Amino acid sequence: MSTIAPQQQTSTVPAGTFQVDRVHSSLGFEVRYMGIAFFKAPVTDFDASLVDGKLAGAARVASIEVKDENFHGHLMSPEFFDGAQYPEVTFAGELASTDGNVDIDGEITIKGVTKPAVLRGTLTGPLADPYGNARYGLELTTKIDRTAFGLNWNSDMPDGTKALANEVTLKAELSLVAQA
Repeated sequence: MSTIAPQQQTSTVPAGTFQVDRVHSSLGFEVRYMGIAFFKAPVTDFDASLVDGKLAGAARVASIEVKDENFHGHLMSPEFFDGAQYPEVTFAGELASTDGNVDIDGEITIKGVTKPAVLRGTLTGPLADPYGNARYGLELTTKIDRTAFGLNWNSDMPDGTKALANEVTLKAELSLVAQA
């Protein structure tokens, strides 16, 4: 039985241009629902690039995966993402790494509102893949207040609490491939 050794974290910010390998990357969010569980949703259509330490990305809100067509319609409505008017969520920031721990100070834009955001995580690599390409792994997370971006829908529970938390965790696991 073979095993795959995990790559070492690095503190070197990669120079050059790297594009996301969407097949081996993931993006999504989670928010507490009814105070007892998390609603988690992947986003399947997104792009990201890392150019000389600057990360930029965009995610198409219509690609948020949920298991109910009516709920997806509600997420695309003005009460949430207003997908017809604001089809993308974007992020741009500069990567700083110390001992493999990453901080990216940047800005996130949701529903036409731009706010500062700090993404934190790890940077691994470089690794030469079987095709001769240099790769890095970048795992990131941040928390935002959805109401700061105009995602204000909520519903009262019988005990007076709200059904949906304001704090949302955004998560990205990116495989980045060097471009020639």
